[in-house]
Amino acid sequence: MRFISWNVNGLRAVVKKGFEEIFMALDADFFCIQETKLQEGQISLDLPGYESYWSYAEKKGYSGTAVFTKHTPLSVKYNIPGHEDEGRALTLEYEDFFLVCIYTPNSQDGLRRIDYRMSWEDDLRDYLCGLDRLKPVIVCGDMNVAHEEIDLKNPSTNHFNPGFSDEERGKFSELLDAGFTDSFRFLYPDREGAYSWWSYRAAARERNVGWRIDYFVVSDRLRGNIKDAYILPEVMGSDHCPVGLDIIW
Repeated sequence: MRFISWNVNGLRAVVKKGFEEIFMALDADFFCIQETKLQEGQISLDLPGYESYWSYAEKKGYSGTAVFTKHTPLSVKYNIPGHEDEGRALTLEYEDFFLVCIYTPNSQDGLRRIDYRMSWEDDLRDYLCGLDRLKPVIVCGDMNVAHEEIDLKNPSTNHFNPGFSDEERGKFSELLDAGFTDSFRFLYPDREGAYSWWSYRAAARERNVGWRIDYFVVSDRLRGNIKDAYILPEVMGSDHCPVGLDIIW
């Protein structure tokens, strides 16, 4: 099975840049997107063979997640407990696993939203651990953190910036310590220059001055099922690129 995740930074904008063609070419079983910036009924897509599930923010033009799948889920849950108003999570249940698509809140300049971010991290970890007690979990999305220095181009000058603060990195470590695996680093522990987000400023993408903040994290017991984990920087249309996971069952 192929899983793709992409923060599109506004789905209506990326549709004008060839989203449907990119989507069909990638031919994923599950295609998860973040930052749709949509309300219900604001877009119509031609994606034959796929069902779609959407989680919308109450605030217009903000946040939002969606999952497109070839496989009908047993159940669907929207958001996570305690965080119901920003459309930041979708959970699809299948016979052998849970798929969770998330868009982690940004701590914002000066870490002014760090308290909310920490509460999200704790609640998300508790939620994922609860699912993991039932069956394995695949969680993906823009997790808004570069975990280790290898995961961004300039770690020293970004140490206290949102996305690379000690607090955020520590929470990601806590998630992994709770029984989860960063699939890309599991396969490629030493690969440098592997990024999924670039600033629009200073030709950052052209110079590959980026951050790896988009992930597929899986229950530890799925490690043996990972065929590949990858990043697709050649796919344009957003300040993020898609990331992928191929799983063998």
